[in-house]
Amino acid sequence: MKRREFIGLIGGATAAWPLTARAQQPERMRRIGFLRVGPPPPAFIDGFRQGMRERGLIEGQHFVIEYGLAKSAAQIPDVATELVTRRLDVLVASGTPSVLPARDAAGRTPVVFVATIDPVAAGLVTSLARHDQNITGMTSISGDVIAKRLQMIKEVVPTLNRVALLVRESSPDTAQYVRESQTAARYLGVELQIEIERNPTDLEGIFVAARSANALVVADDAEFTAQRVEIAELALRNRLPSVSGLRELAEAGGLMAYGASFGDLYRRAASHVSKILQGAKASDLPIEQPVKFEFVLNMRTAKLLGLSIPPSLLALADEVIE
Repeated sequence: MKRREFIGLIGGATAAWPLTARAQQPERMRRIGFLRVGPPPPAFIDGFRQGMRERGLIEGQHFVIEYGLAKSAAQIPDVATELVTRRLDVLVASGTPSVLPARDAAGRTPVVFVATIDPVAAGLVTSLARHDQNITGMTSISGDVIAKRLQMIKEVVPTLNRVALLVRESSPDTAQYVRESQTAARYLGVELQIEIERNPTDLEGIFVAARSANALVVADDAEFTAQRVEIAELALRNRLPSVSGLRELAEAGGLMAYGASFGDLYRRAASHVSKILQGAKASDLPIEQPVKFEFVLNMRTAKLLGLSIPPSLLALADEVIE
């Protein structure tokens, strides 16, 4: 072999070595931040893991979840700031209180949210389909869901003349909840009594004030999800039939829940996360709305409140808790 050919052969082999070595190295474990108030309900995190598995990504093998869990919505900004120091590849903002703090703290880290929020009204993006922000995700807001809840509670309580609406003062979607609830209440001919939680310790006093109402509507909010057991117990103690968009509140003892399936939303959010991990930009992924809804009835609570559920409403239930 001539000297020039030998040098060329060695040079070619040397150039190939780094590629071979890279191919043999294990894939880097990706770090996904999960920011919310309180621990995520099992349906939320199980839905997310399922969505990741559907895309060939297994927790502990391809990714780890770094949790940033605040005790209240007021603590979310500080928790978000700490969470993004953990060298995240993607930050999942779980629940409405987490969305704006996640955006503000994330820097260059892409954000995928799952929340009851109008992203356009909140100033996150200019449109759901196309935007230039480093944030995307799933919103649970859809059409006349809020009006439907009021209609359902009136079917259960035909004498309904006043309904209390529980909202959180600093939530970015409170104005929309109030506006849509006022419209629905006028249509149904009932008075709307707005009860505002300014601090998690307000609940006892709020329920004392809400006794003058015939029923309670609970706005979708991660802080209320974390307080669901206390809310359900207070509603029962004060003889208030309650409806919300969270199946978890119905499972905790609320009367019923109607709204988007959050388990499905988190499963679909995993698609956005996996695409970002593969190199997609958050700004190229449209913000999506719910496609699956669920209606849960708690018959134990109905019996404790002495309520009779109309057969027409019972037939609509996706799940009945006996």
